[in-house]
Amino acid sequence: MSGGFCNFVAKLILKHSKTMHSDPKQCLYCTNNETLHDLMIEFAQLRVSRAFLFKEQTYRGRCLVAYKDHVNDLNELSDEDRNAFMADVAQVTRAMQKAFNPVKINYGAYSDKLSHLHFHLAPKYEGGPDYGGTFQMNPGKVYLTDAEYQEMIEKIKENL
Repeated sequence: MSGGFCNFVAKLILKHSKTMHSDPKQCLYCTNNETLHDLMIEFAQLRVSRAFLFKEQTYRGRCLVAYKDHVNDLNELSDEDRNAFMADVAQVTRAMQKAFNPVKINYGAYSDKLSHLHFHLAPKYEGGPDYGGTFQMNPGKVYLTDAEYQEMIEKIKENL
């Protein structure tokens, strides 16, 4: 079967599935509202996504990559768009690795309540918070000055 036909069938199945779909008019990423800007700082537009630095920095260098359009799940993308999105995620993690040198970067793609395709990228450091375990979504412990956020963003952007 051709790739176009397979993509058509996959979209048709998804359209009639019972998975959760959120309304773009109420989506944090689509509305680009104050809540989003209270949580994170957008620092780059990539191939098919937007990159953000979390303001809560318990995990030094923590970022998020959100798909540019309102898509509920990775499996809704065409192969080409999925590959481009994952390339964006990899590009940001490579930049984070060079900028902050964590031991590991944890990936999280939960979307239970906010159904817009995005990946949390949480750097982990030996002896640091939750090393060897799952990162917390929002521990609410470490906030920086505007100048410190800007310095982190510049380090990431130098390596994008």
